[in-house]
Amino acid sequence: MEYTCLLITFFAIAILGFVFVVFFEAYKRRNNHQHIEVPAIFEDPSSLKQVPCPHIVDPATKYISLIIPAFNEEHRLPGALDETMNYLQQRTLKDPSFTYEVIIIDDGSTDDTKRVAFEFVRKYTVDKVRIILLGRNHGKGEAIRKGMLHSRGELLLMLDADGATKVTDLEKLENQIQAVAKSEYHQGDSSNTDPRFRISDIPVAVFGSRAHLEEKAIATRKWYRNFLMKGFHLVVLLAAGPGIRDTQCGFKMFTRAAARKLFSNVHLKRWCFDVEVVFLCKRFKIPISEVSVNWSEIPGSKVNLLSIPNMLWELVLMSVGYRTGMWRISNST
Repeated sequence: MEYTCLLITFFAIAILGFVFVVFFEAYKRRNNHQHIEVPAIFEDPSSLKQVPCPHIVDPATKYISLIIPAFNEEHRLPGALDETMNYLQQRTLKDPSFTYEVIIIDDGSTDDTKRVAFEFVRKYTVDKVRIILLGRNHGKGEAIRKGMLHSRGELLLMLDADGATKVTDLEKLENQIQAVAKSEYHQGDSSNTDPRFRISDIPVAVFGSRAHLEEKAIATRKWYRNFLMKGFHLVVLLAAGPGIRDTQCGFKMFTRAAARKLFSNVHLKRWCFDVEVVFLCKRFKIPISEVSVNWSEIPGSKVNLLSIPNMLWELVLMSVGYRTGMWRISNST
């Protein structure tokens, strides 16, 4: 009997301790959506002059911005950037009104990622390719947030540095975002000629999805990996609600208005910021669509089994932060 009481007391203390840690960590991150201390500066490597840094609240001056977070990507980044720049240049040749920028966010890399990225700036000019240096590693979520907040596009596409999704698939997301934006504007096809219609002003989000590949992935993954993934998807469902089958695909497109609302409020800095974006879309009533994309496994992924507990921890913090009101949502943007 005495042993049972001790056991119950131990578990009660452990649970109370866990709850305290959760609330304490959520409270510490209540201001995570504010700018990190490192200022966003673009540098022209040819002249070594600093380039004025735009902000998401400024009017768009490009049609599309491609935001690429990079942490120790010296080997995978060159191939992905070559493919991306070739596509963008070809599209510009076909349509001179198509303007773009590629923003690479170096998230505290300790290899030659910075040198590789600056080679592309020198080749294509700082107007086409820009680099934000975060100094130290903050996490993928913070890197993408920084890129989004300092982009110039009407449309903003986040994509991974490994090139796992073909850049040409952005047209699938672009077509979907155009269709949804026109529908939201309540003008149908007439919005093509309506001078008041600006896609950058209509909040819309479109997510690339690998859900159509899941059946094959389940057949090839180890049973424990499938178990962990199913558990993670269940927690995501509880934290962000239903509607999106693949929250973690790194290929997502937003209109400028949507990005302004979402990335001014994101608190999570690492892997689960995607889930928080889904949560915020629902809070802001921003339409979300999923579009199937071509995806292939690229060696060198930063995600492993040890990432799952960290992701679950972030989801717990997110749920507690928003449900207790410690994480506030700004509607002023």
